[in-house]
Amino acid sequence: MTGAHLFGLAGAALVGCGVYGLLTAPGALGRILGFNILGGGVFLMFGVVARRGAGAGFGADPVPQAMVITGIVVAFCATALAAALLVRLTAVQAEAARDGEREKET
Repeated sequence: MTGAHLFGLAGAALVGCGVYGLLTAPGALGRILGFNILGGGVFLMFGVVARRGAGAGFGADPVPQAMVITGIVVAFCATALAAALLVRLTAVQAEAARDGEREKET
């Protein structure tokens, strides 16, 4: 088993774990984490595919490697945005619950 096979299997395992997390997570944070794990597996598998030419004696293709690096940056930004929206949603729901309790008291 070569390193490329090992990394490919690790990427497939990460994709499987990410899909499982997306389907079974009860909360939004769990789904965000599952999506991140899924993305990490896809990036790993794409990197393995980009590196396959080096095994035949050719240089690795830089375009897929650049796309993986760009995808990692975009995934990080999307995760930060999703986490910020989740924090804001939690704050708004807590505020609405407090307002509902105040209305019940009056």
